[in-house]
Amino acid sequence: MAEATPSPPSPPSPPSSASSAASPTFDEVFCGLLPRLYRRAVMLAGSRQSAEDVVHEAYLKLAARPQRFLAHPEPYAYAFTTVLNVARDAYRKDRRQVLVDGLEGVEEAGTGGGAGAGPGAGPGGWDGGVERRHAEIEAVRLLGRLSHRQAGIVILVDLDGYTLDQAARIMKVHRGTAARHRARALDRLRAYLVESEHGQAGR
Repeated sequence: MAEATPSPPSPPSPPSSASSAASPTFDEVFCGLLPRLYRRAVMLAGSRQSAEDVVHEAYLKLAARPQRFLAHPEPYAYAFTTVLNVARDAYRKDRRQVLVDGLEGVEEAGTGGGAGAGPGAGPGGWDGGVERRHAEIEAVRLLGRLSHRQAGIVILVDLDGYTLDQAARIMKVHRGTAARHRARALDRLRAYLVESEHGQAGR
């Protein structure tokens, strides 16, 4: 009886670098989210320096367990909750600083006097980003009056476009709790705006 011919060995598997090249690394994903996370950190921390510290600390926390971050269906949401928690812990340790550097930057830009560079630019004309910068600083000032949980809900729903259900899941709270936080936050923001308008009218 003829001896069975052994089948040829299977070809070696291609190196894992081919598959890993197709999957983004932790740093690639985080760096892609960095501008958005930084803007949110400024709103939560109140100053650019504090925001840099918050984002750096959040990076270190996420980098300690990169697979959890990469495997999450919404890496931004996962990173945002880390930024929020770091900002909250930092606030408990130290009082929030006033956004003086941002205000000075707006004042300098507004008094530059260049053609089309100030608030006096023609209707619909570009003002050099001054109006947007004013809006950002005002948002930081108002959000700074809220608790971190209230600010987090407002940022997720009203700025990032998540539904209330999604925001509740991201924040790991019940939907009713998220709704109450957002309602109270919006009520406080409206009251601050009314108070601010009355103060300006009385000048």
